[in-house]
Amino acid sequence: TTEALQLRHRILQNFEDALNITDPVTLQRLMNVVVVGGGPTGVELSGALADMKRFVLPKDYPELDFAKMNIYLLEGSPKTLGVMSEKSSEQSEKYLKRLGVTVKTNTLIEDYDGKTARMKDGSILESATLIWAAGIKGNVPEGIDPALVVRGNRIKVDRQCKIEGLENVYAIGDVAYMEEPAYPKGHPQVAPVAMQMADLLVNNLTRLQMKSGKQHIKEFEYYDKGSMATVGRNLAVVDVPKPKLHFGGLIAWFIWMFLHLMLILGVKNRFFVFMNWVYNYFTRDQNLRLIMKHK
Repeated sequence: TTEALQLRHRILQNFEDALNITDPVTLQRLMNVVVVGGGPTGVELSGALADMKRFVLPKDYPELDFAKMNIYLLEGSPKTLGVMSEKSSEQSEKYLKRLGVTVKTNTLIEDYDGKTARMKDGSILESATLIWAAGIKGNVPEGIDPALVVRGNRIKVDRQCKIEGLENVYAIGDVAYMEEPAYPKGHPQVAPVAMQMADLLVNNLTRLQMKSGKQHIKEFEYYDKGSMATVGRNLAVVDVPKPKLHFGGLIAWFIWMFLHLMLILGVKNRFFVFMNWVYNYFTRDQNLRLIMKHK
């Protein structure tokens, strides 16, 4: 995506700028990276940055001392990967620390001015790069009763994805807040929830067009197929709810790669992606590091 490309370019540009910096404070600020949010996105991003620090960046910028590069992962709750099992949370934090990431739990960020990140406890971190991975807020359209909007700008819907108090108006995915017995505080804001809601809504709307369809309207029930997160090279965690299984380390990493490979459309695309992965694995390198500025 455009955001991912711009993030990569921003990080690389910081190291380009660092080559000409003599002030130690400014140099350290350019080399530090702060990731806010210890969910799957924040954990995977921190691990990827740690791998870049170890294998890629020292070859591209031999003039810089990457022992001074700090990667901070800030999480407001007591643990990383809070949506996954306790074992996955413990292992993910252990893996990140092994990779050299500084994990700070129970840490809430209060302000960031582009140079300094300030925490609610008064501590500060100097960094020219702060990456937000601590969740999203829904974009609520005008006309929705504010009483229906809950935490995270999510709109209350019933079990058929219909906005409470309205007819023929529905919400699905991240913007929808639905309670069901297994999820009394709403569903996690992940893609499988949105996809399953979309399937249910399409089927229900199709039934409504049929004369006898109303009596066959179904209610939403989220089926959790499991959760995965890759932390770094040969390191990942996988939770399977039914049967209740947990995998960590190299086995979990292979499971993660296999499932993501199968989600790619087309045999040809899978082949080229797989070959690219093999190349990156053995060379410990990336084949494209262009810096393109967004206008």
